[in-house]
Amino acid sequence: MRLADLALLVRAPAALSVPGDVIAGAAAAGRPLGARTFGVIGSSVCLYWAGMALNDYADAAVDAVERPDRPVPSGRVPRRAALAVAGGLTAAGLGLAAVAGGRRSVCAALPLAGLVWAYDLKLKSTAAGGFAMAGARIVDVLAGAVVPGAGAAPVGVALRRAAVPAALVGAHTGTLMALSRYEVGGAPVRVPAGTLAVSAVTAVAVTVPAARSAAQSRMPSAGARGLVALFPAPLKGVAVAARSEKCRAVLTATAALAYLGSYGTAQARAVREPSAGNVRRAVGAGILGLMPLQAALTARGGAPGVAAALGVVHPLARRLARRISPT
Repeated sequence: MRLADLALLVRAPAALSVPGDVIAGAAAAGRPLGARTFGVIGSSVCLYWAGMALNDYADAAVDAVERPDRPVPSGRVPRRAALAVAGGLTAAGLGLAAVAGGRRSVCAALPLAGLVWAYDLKLKSTAAGGFAMAGARIVDVLAGAVVPGAGAAPVGVALRRAAVPAALVGAHTGTLMALSRYEVGGAPVRVPAGTLAVSAVTAVAVTVPAARSAAQSRMPSAGARGLVALFPAPLKGVAVAARSEKCRAVLTATAALAYLGSYGTAQARAVREPSAGNVRRAVGAGILGLMPLQAALTARGGAPGVAAALGVVHPLARRLARRISPT
């Protein structure tokens, strides 16, 4: 087997959509990035790649007809080797979770691995398939929230803080799963129209709280300048906080617009012409379009610098996807 074929097997560039899940959960819970968080990110990437390899193992017969150029049906990667890759990556993912976050992280990685394997081997063709994949992404966000360490919030508090970001990522994943069922034969117009509506609501739900927070923390008006002269230190602190809130709101809105600009545009094209090609392109845009959504959630959670970094990675992932399809 060539390394290039293994990269195709696991859809290597698509894994760039994974770290933002963990980061968004950590930001929502007030958890600063550290070695433990990066270890959990590595665990999630391994489990994502395991799911891709297992998908090709399970779909070998179908892919032989619909996608004969994939590594397994073409014979470049033996089917048993795909299963071995999936098993090895799953073990690596669970091991990294144990090393990075101990019992907390293992308690997140185990259900994540279970959902991945259940989806690929049993649930994919059932009505529960979409829920399984949305659940996997939700668990991935929560895994970032519960990473242990100095200053980490109690588990219950962390899960509560990360509940909304996890739900929004899950809603996005639900739209992807709804579209992915029509990648080969095309879709009824109502399908991309419905997923586009959900994406628009998701973007608004991310942006509105940040904008409201920025509005509530505006700097003192001109009539309050006398107070600044009397109490310079505390009111200067308020001014700095107001600027920080404004920066966070701007970054959140910018990332949300980028999300709609990439994924929303692809879905709108599928609404106009719901052919198999347009639906497939919308799914690919949605996989990578998760990254600006994660950036928006990270900025909203109070980590605008990390959010900006996620935004920079998105164009790189799109360029890589031209060489290795994320679907």
